[in-house]
Amino acid sequence: MLEAFICLGWARLLKALPFSRLAPSLGGRMTETPMTHESSNEMTIRRISQAVRVMSRHTVWESQCMVKAIAAKKMLDRRRIESTLYLGTARDEQGKMIAHAWLRSGPFYVTGAEEMHLFTVVASFGTDNTQGED
Repeated sequence: MLEAFICLGWARLLKALPFSRLAPSLGGRMTETPMTHESSNEMTIRRISQAVRVMSRHTVWESQCMVKAIAAKKMLDRRRIESTLYLGTARDEQGKMIAHAWLRSGPFYVTGAEEMHLFTVVASFGTDNTQGED
């Protein structure tokens, strides 16, 4: 839980950067990681998802979809588990443009799954953290 809290804080700081500076740290632009996963990673992915969801309710700063997705991605990166961060747009009831971010690792949606179906993907950032393993 402490790691999730720290990563949420770090993600909030990163979100304040111009997107052109943030984007390279999110992974390869317009790439996606496979829908398959190592079964040994499943429990870790689920624990990270839960920790980010729970701790985001207890931060004094804004920890909405983008902050949660970045935090979970950084936690997965530390464990060399591949993931894809998605950015989507839609229009609300008044016709105003809105955005959403969510994170997937293998077949699991780590953050943002509840609303992702309402949005059209405009960017994806895949990180293959398995490269370079012996």
